[in-house]
Parts: sequence; structure tokens; C-alpha cells
Amino acid sequence: MGAVLHDIRVFFNHLADVGWPYLGAALLCQFVKVGCVSRAWRNIIAAAYPDSVVRWRSVWGAMLARVGVNAIVPARGGDAVGLFIVKRRVEGSTYPTLASTLIALTLFDSVVALGFIVYALASGALPGSSVLARLSAFDFHWFFGHIRGTLIVIGLILLIVLLLLLWFAEQLVGFWHRVGLGFRIFSDKTAYLRRVAVWQAADWCLRLTMIFFFLRAFHVPATLHNAILVQVTQSLAVLFPISPSGIGTEQALLLYTFAGKAARTTLLSFSVGMRVTLIVFNALLGFGAILTMLRTLHWRQRVEADRDAVAEHSP
Repeated sequence: MGAVLHDIRVFFNHLADVGWPYLGAALLCQFVKVGCVSRAWRNIIAAAYPDSVVRWRSVWGAMLARVGVNAIVPARGGDAVGLFIVKRRVEGSTYPTLASTLIALTLFDSVVALGFIVYALASGALPGSSVLARLSAFDFHWFFGHIRGTLIVIGLILLIVLLLLLWFAEQLVGFWHRVGLGFRIFSDKTAYLRRVAVWQAADWCLRLTMIFFFLRAFHVPATLHNAILVQVTQSLAVLFPISPSGIGTEQALLLYTFAGKAARTTLLSFSVGMRVTLIVFNALLGFGAILTMLRTLHWRQRVEADRDAVAEHSP
């Protein structure tokens, strides 16, 4: 954490060098891309609940809240907020189905992100496991330094989860039915491509465009290749975010990936500056959406109250 704080100080020391018009263009891309993702999510939810009214503005607000909370709360805490808001706005919806719609939403992203990671590996841009174990500020350097123990722990966790699923399989029949509703959009491939995939493709184009503008704003060589490499570091950083938005992992990977392409202080200013800017921007939009839709910023209390109400009405 000390390394991250040092890098943040470097960013603030270079504020005068930032290209503000490019920074503004990057934030505009971020806002529009969240709208594209929310449109795709709205269409997945509408396919799961064809008899319910699913308003885009409600899902957009939920997506803004999800992104905003995830920006500052580790371990995907914003997902719970987004699901809570959507459940309040879509009549007859359930958490298992809504959660599965989020999984359906991430399938396209996973395929594209994996393709970019393969590209980065093929170009030799990503560090090996021995290097990851020594990278400063990298959230998972301990795990890569003890790779055998890490694999054993992961294997045990997967085994326990599998045994629990087998043990409760019969009791989870209704649950799995509700989960399956979230993937109903895939039953019509044409509808999926036209109503979901096209919006997510626009999201990825805007991601790369946003990164391109950030590179220009911080005077790092702006090319499509470099934008893809930055996106790869972001994908790896949010895979298991320990620090807020995975800022530690992201800046460690960026410094390694872009070594020699710009001065170290410039890379520090870019890596931390881009993430800090997005954290602040997403948080402002997200908590603004929470205040607008829930009439309070105490979203945890609302989630707990809703959970208690469900428990009281359960047989």
C-alpha cells in the first residue's frame, strides 16, 4: 500500500502536465460505455422476464451504482447494490435470476478479454510467474511466490463447492430453474447478437478509445497495441480485486509492460492517474445514482432491510 500512495503523490506532482481535453474525452467515453453495458444488461433481463416492464433508465442507474461502488469497495461489493436496485424496479424478479443475468453479461466480456490476454502473451508483453512474485504493489505476489500451495488451496475450495452442490442438488431444483431464466437470451441467437452482443461490442470499442485518450492525456505513446495492453492489465487487475479497483495490480503490471516506452515518472503518473480519475468519476456517478434511486446513500441499510423483509415473508 505504501508503494501505491507514493505513486499517487507522483501523479499529483505531474497534474500540470496532464492534457485536460483528452482527459475529458476519456471520461465522456466512460460515461457512454456504461450506458452501452446497461442497455445490454437491460435486454438480458427483459428476456428473462418477458411479461415484466424493464426500463432502461432503471437498469442504467443500477449499472452506474454497481460501477461506482465497485470503484471503492473491494470484492465486487457493487454487484450486490446493482442487483438490489434492479430487483426493486422489476416486478416479480428474484436475486438468483438477476445474478445469472450478470453472469450472462460477462460471457461476452470474458471471451474478448481472453483474446486480448492471449494476444499480450503472444507478444511477450506479460510477465511470467517468477516476475509476478517480485512485482511491488502487485496484489497477488505472495500467491505467485508460493504457487504450489496456492494451487492446492484452490483445488480444495473447488472440491468443497462441488461436494456442497451434490449434497443439496435435490433441494436446489427450484433455485436452478430461476438461475436458468437469466440465460434465456441465449435461446434466440439472433436476438442475442442484435440486442446484447452489438451493445457489448460498442462497449469494448469505447473502452479502447477511452484508454487511447488517457494515454494521450498523460503523454504515453498512444497506439492500438498499447491500448490493448492497458486493457489487459485492467482485466487482470479486476479479476480478483483486493485493493480498490485492483489499483495495486494494475499499476504494477503497467510499469512492467510499458518499461522503456516512457519515463518511469510518466508511467507512474499515467497508471495511477488513470485509475484515480476513474475511481473518482465512477464513484461520483454511482453514488449520485444511488441517491437518486434509493433516496439515501446508506445503501447497506436498505439492502439489509430488504433481506429482513424477505425473511419475514418466507414460509
